[in-house]
Amino acid sequence: MQIREGPARRQAPSAAGALRSPMSAMMLAMFATMASFYVAGRLWQDAQNRLHLIKELDRRTGQGQSAISVDDTLKVVACRQQGKRLASLEMELAAAKHKGFVGKYTPETNGTHSGKKPLIVIGIMSSFGRKNYRDAVRKSWLPTGSMLKKLEEEKGIVVRFVVGRSANRGDTFDREIDDENRSTKDFLILDDHIESDEELPKKTKSFFANAAETFNAAFYAKVNDDIYINVDTLSAMLETHWDRPRVYIGCMKSGEVFSDLTHKWYESDWWKFGDGKSYFRHASGEMFVISRAIAQFISINKSALRTYAHDDVSVGSWMIGLAVNHVNEAKLCCSSWPSGLIRNG
Repeated sequence: MQIREGPARRQAPSAAGALRSPMSAMMLAMFATMASFYVAGRLWQDAQNRLHLIKELDRRTGQGQSAISVDDTLKVVACRQQGKRLASLEMELAAAKHKGFVGKYTPETNGTHSGKKPLIVIGIMSSFGRKNYRDAVRKSWLPTGSMLKKLEEEKGIVVRFVVGRSANRGDTFDREIDDENRSTKDFLILDDHIESDEELPKKTKSFFANAAETFNAAFYAKVNDDIYINVDTLSAMLETHWDRPRVYIGCMKSGEVFSDLTHKWYESDWWKFGDGKSYFRHASGEMFVISRAIAQFISINKSALRTYAHDDVSVGSWMIGLAVNHVNEAKLCCSSWPSGLIRNG
């Protein structure tokens, strides 16, 4: 008799299998917990490193405690470095300020001088052995003592005799100028310039640079020590140019460039002026006026500005390439001397 087997019965899970499942879950839980601690630790370490970097940047830049980001801190450092480049923008800044000049002296602190902003600083080019010329100027149009101070305070006109130093520093020439200045207090002594007739162009450049750094004036003028000025006429003339930020005022001229070595007006660089050998337009050297923006340009670029044989040509050459208003002022020409702004002594 054949006996049929029924369907196979399912085998019950063993005790070992029953124990393996809870163990796996526990191991996964432990690994997950350890991974969480590891990630949290790394995040905390990164945060500490970032905080240390911020504190180090603060210490090096002098900021102290800071709540800004590292990128922002680096931007602050970069902005500070930009301050070193602002000198190249002085001319544009001066021009912008000058456009707002309304014709009244503004009460500003002026370098080593306090009080109202000067209208003009006039530099009278003098030298050793020309005291008689200086005394003649003082007796004619330049007041002395308290009246000189009054001219500065009431009319805004500052006048100084401009003299360099002797090649033998501290010799008799230097001492005589120092003694005279202690008595009259009307000198601007250029310690960085060696006095010499052949170096007048460099002296004129040094005067404008020093005057721009010392006096915050609207205009600056160079004049020879044998020229007499009508200060009231000068003030009235300058009133018409207050609204011009870059102005170059004088008796404009041009003329032949002399290549003959024996000629009085010999130009050693004559070949630079082309086959026609004619000077560009420039103001005559007896007296000319420039605005503050131009004086500051000369001060900033004095080491790069070259000079020619004559100071008037040299100054005229610096105007080339600049957006300067050349003003041909008849009152500063020789033909107007009997009734004009200036006359020859």
